[in-house]
This record gives sequence, C-alpha cells and structure tokens, in this order.
Amino acid sequence: MQQLVFADVWYVFVLGAIVSYFLGCFNFAVLISHIKHSDIRHIGSGNPGTMNMTRAFGLKIGLINFFCDGLKGAIPVLCGYFMFRNYCFAGTDVAVSDFARYFFGIFAVIGHVFPVTMKFKGGKGIATTIGLFWCALACDRAETWWFVFVGFGIFAALFIYLYVTEWGAMASLIGVSGYTIWQAAIFIVRYSAELTQLFVVLCFMLLLAINIITWTAHRKNLVRLMAGEEHRTSLKKKVRRRQAK
Repeated sequence: MQQLVFADVWYVFVLGAIVSYFLGCFNFAVLISHIKHSDIRHIGSGNPGTMNMTRAFGLKIGLINFFCDGLKGAIPVLCGYFMFRNYCFAGTDVAVSDFARYFFGIFAVIGHVFPVTMKFKGGKGIATTIGLFWCALACDRAETWWFVFVGFGIFAALFIYLYVTEWGAMASLIGVSGYTIWQAAIFIVRYSAELTQLFVVLCFMLLLAINIITWTAHRKNLVRLMAGEEHRTSLKKKVRRRQAK
C-alpha cells in the first residue's frame, strides 16, 4: 500500500465532511410525505424518520424511506473507501480507508440528526447509520470472507426483535450497538500491534461518537419506553394489511 501523509491531504477530509453533512441534511421523509400531501413532522411522533413513516404510511413507504436514508450513510462511506483504499497512513500499517469511511459517514449522520436546512431538528439517524455500517462492513478488507455475513446476521436479529417486541427505538439502538461492537472487534484484531496509534484511536472514537449521537437522539424514546408509553411499530399488522389487500 502507498504511504499517505495526512498533512498533505487534510483539506480533502474537510471538504468530504462538509459534503457528507449537507447530503445528510436532505430529509427523504419530509419529501415523501409532501408527495403524499402531508407533513410527517405533524403526524404521529413528529419524527421525520423511517419508523414514523412506517406507522403513518405503511410498510412499503417505510422501506422506501429506510433505503433512501440508508443511501445517505452509504455514499460517503463508498467515497471514503474508493478514494483511499490503496493507502495507509505514513509510518503505520493503518489503512486510510478504515478511518475515512467512518469520518465521512459520521458527518452524514450528523447532517440527518442536526440539519441546518431544518433548523437542526431532523430525524434520529438510525437508517443513515445502518446504511453507513452496512456499506462500511461490506467494503471492509476483512481478514476472513465470512465477516460480511455477520453484518446481515445482526440485521436479521434486529428485524426479529422488532417483529416480536414492536419496540422500534430499542431495536434500532441494539442494531447500531451490535454493528459497532462487530466493527470494533475487527479493528482490534487487525491493529492488535498498533492499538495506541493515533488513527486507530480515532477510528474507535468515531464508532463511539456514532453511538452517542444515535442514543442521545433517542433519549425521549428511552424515557417513554421505561414509562411504558413508547409508540409501538407492529410489523405483524403491517404485513397482514398488505396481505389482505
């Protein structure tokens, strides 16, 4: 791999962060609800995100919204990966793409949760974060081929938990935490000899920051959940309604 001096390309990371943030600011839930002659911000929980869209407009619209929001997290990750996949930081064995994909990706999540275009009142970032992790793990130069399939297993477990419990917020947070732990485990194995190297530490800090953002965005959901007042998202009913049509 080619050696890369961060001081020579720092501006690329700054520009990438800005572009990723404004990509995250684009809210598909608001757009789709306007197409349906409504405003998701005035329906249900008022959250312009996948769960509220599913409750308001059905499973199909919810999945479309999930896919679109997921792309907002995936695109910056892909850009970071393909721009730096053949580089490592000078004097280390740390892949620049390992840092870049999460650095760019987190700004898309920040843009979704705190969009300047919506007075910093956006969604809760789960679909964008899941898209980020899916793409990041798929691009990962994994030590063993089956690493990527663990990502699909985590999503399957998340879906089953949501289907059984109907607690959308908790399922989302468990999914984000699961992906974080798995990616952190990969980094620990990969960089076992360089765990104190600056860019390895920064990779772990980015993973932690993603969780802090998403868990903080769901703080009201957690309070309602503990009080037994949280909104339920029943996939069973959504599926049955579609089958009945």
